[in-house]
Amino acid sequence: MIPAIKTVICGAILGVATTAQAQAQTQRQESARKAQNAQPSVLLIITDQLNASVMGCQGHSDARTPNLDAMAARGTLYNRAYSPNAVSGPARMSLITGLYPRTSGCMENGPFESTPLKESYPIQAAFGDNGYTTYMIGKFHLFGNGMRGWDNLMPLSGKEGPGSYNEWVEKQGQAREFGEDWAAEFGVFPTGNSLAGEKFPKADMGTRTTKLRPENTMEAYVSMRTIEVLRSHAASGKPFFCYTSLYRPHQPYTPLESYLKNYDYSRWGKGTRGGDAIAKPATLEQPVEHLPPLLQNWRRNQNGIWCLGRAATDNQLYRNYIASYYALVEEIDYWIGEIFSELDRSGLAENTIVIFTSDHGDFVGSHGMIEKCATGHNVYEATLRIPLIFVWDKHVRSGAVAEDLTGLLDIYPTLADMCHLKMPEMKWPLSGVPLTGSLTRGKKLDREYIVSENWSQATVIVADCKLGKWLEVPETIANRDFRSFGNMIFDRRSDPEEVNNIYGDKKYVAQTQKLEAYYADFVAKTSDRGKQERWTREEASKNKKPKK
Repeated sequence: MIPAIKTVICGAILGVATTAQAQAQTQRQESARKAQNAQPSVLLIITDQLNASVMGCQGHSDARTPNLDAMAARGTLYNRAYSPNAVSGPARMSLITGLYPRTSGCMENGPFESTPLKESYPIQAAFGDNGYTTYMIGKFHLFGNGMRGWDNLMPLSGKEGPGSYNEWVEKQGQAREFGEDWAAEFGVFPTGNSLAGEKFPKADMGTRTTKLRPENTMEAYVSMRTIEVLRSHAASGKPFFCYTSLYRPHQPYTPLESYLKNYDYSRWGKGTRGGDAIAKPATLEQPVEHLPPLLQNWRRNQNGIWCLGRAATDNQLYRNYIASYYALVEEIDYWIGEIFSELDRSGLAENTIVIFTSDHGDFVGSHGMIEKCATGHNVYEATLRIPLIFVWDKHVRSGAVAEDLTGLLDIYPTLADMCHLKMPEMKWPLSGVPLTGSLTRGKKLDREYIVSENWSQATVIVADCKLGKWLEVPETIANRDFRSFGNMIFDRRSDPEEVNNIYGDKKYVAQTQKLEAYYADFVAKTSDRGKQERWTREEASKNKKPKK
C-alpha cells in the first residue's frame, strides 16, 4: 500500500475510529457471527480490461499488487480462465445470464434482445428469489435481462441511471477534472454532469495523469459504496449478492500521480520489481505483417489517439501508456485491500464468497498493440485470458493454483451450487459448469477445450494449443470478415508469446484436425439462436428501403 494515499483516503473517507464506532464494529461482528450458519453472501468484483498476467502472483516484472497476491494466497487462482468474447458487453452478459454469446446474441457492445435473452434467468434473479439482497455497483454495460431484478443500482455513467458517479464527482467539486480524464479518449466531457459535451483535447494513447483527488476517482467511489454495503449487512446479518464493477484499468489511461511515480518509464529496463525501469514487452516489435488486418492498420496508424505508427519510432508513447496501465492496476489493488480489511473487521469474511475477475484483457504493448482492438481479432492470450480468484475462508482451498480451462461462464453455476440456490427448470441451461469440486477438493475438470467467440473469430483453446478460426459475418459488417487472412494456430508450449502462426504446417495436421473437431463439437452442442436472430436483423436492416 502507498502510505500517502492511505492517509488521504482514510482521513477523508473512512475517518478516525471513535469509541462509538468501535462499539458499532463489535455489534457488526456479533451479527455476522450469528449468521455464519446461513447461506453465504457473495461479493463478485469485476474489473474492465485487466490483463491476467499483470499481477505479482503471476510473476510479472512490473506489477505491484500485494493485495491481489494476498487474495490469491488466501484462495484459489485459476491460471487458465478465459473470456467468452473479449468485448465488455458480451462478456458481462455471459457472466450474468450464463449463456454463450452465440446463444444470447450478445456479440458486441450495445442493446439487443433475443428470444434466449428474454427467456434467460439472470444471476441476480436467482439470488433475489433465494432471499438475497442484490446490488450492482459501478460500470454496468448490461442490457435486457442483465439489468432486470436488481434491488439496488449504483451506476458510474449518467447514461445508466440517476445517482451516478458523474453526478457525485460534480458535487465533490471535480466535474472538470474528471471530464478532462474522459476527454483523453473521447474529446468531450461525459454525460451526467453540467459540463457534458464540453470539448477538451484528446491525448496520445488516451493517456494523461488525472487531477482528481485520490478519494474522488471511480475506483474510490465504487469501492466505498461496496464497503458501505458490507457494513450494512454486517449489522443486519442478511445475505447479499454484490456485483462490484471497477472501470479500470480500461482506457482512458489516466492514473493518479501518486501511483504513476512508482514506475520509471523514462526508458526500458528490467522491471520495477527488480528495482529498474519498466520492462519492454517481448513482442512489442513483432513484424506488422504477421498480425491480422485490423491490427496491422492500428500498428501503422500515425494519427489520432491510437498512434502506434508514431509509437514505433517514439517508444516513449508506449512507455507512457504501459506505466499508466500499471498505475491503474495498482490503484485497484489498493482498494481490494480496503475491501478485504472491511470484510475481516466486520466478521463477514468467514461466510462471504469473494470472486475477483475481469471481463477481458488488454494488450499492454504485446504484439505492439494497445487496448484490445476487439473487432479485429479474438485470439490472443493478452485479451482473452482473465484473472479468476475465489476466496471463501475454510471452504475454498487456499494458495491453490489450478490449470483447468475455465472462464466467466463458470461463475454463475459455481455460485448457484456453492450457495445451494433453488433453481427453476431453465429453457436455456447455463453454459458453464460448477467449479465446486475443484475449489474445495482440487478435483480436475472434465473439460478438454474451451471456446471464445466474437463476430470475426472463434478461438478453440486446449491445454497446449489454440486455433483462431475466422468466421463468415453478415454483409452489414463485411469490414470484419478476415477469412482471406487465413486461420491461426499457436503452439503455446514452444511459442508462449504467440508469434508463430503454424496453421498449414504439415507437422501440425493432426492437431489442426483435432481443434477443428472440437469447434464442430462446440457448434453442435451450443445453440446459436440469438446469433441467428441478430444476423436476420442485420440482413433486414441492409435490405430495408429508405423512406421517401
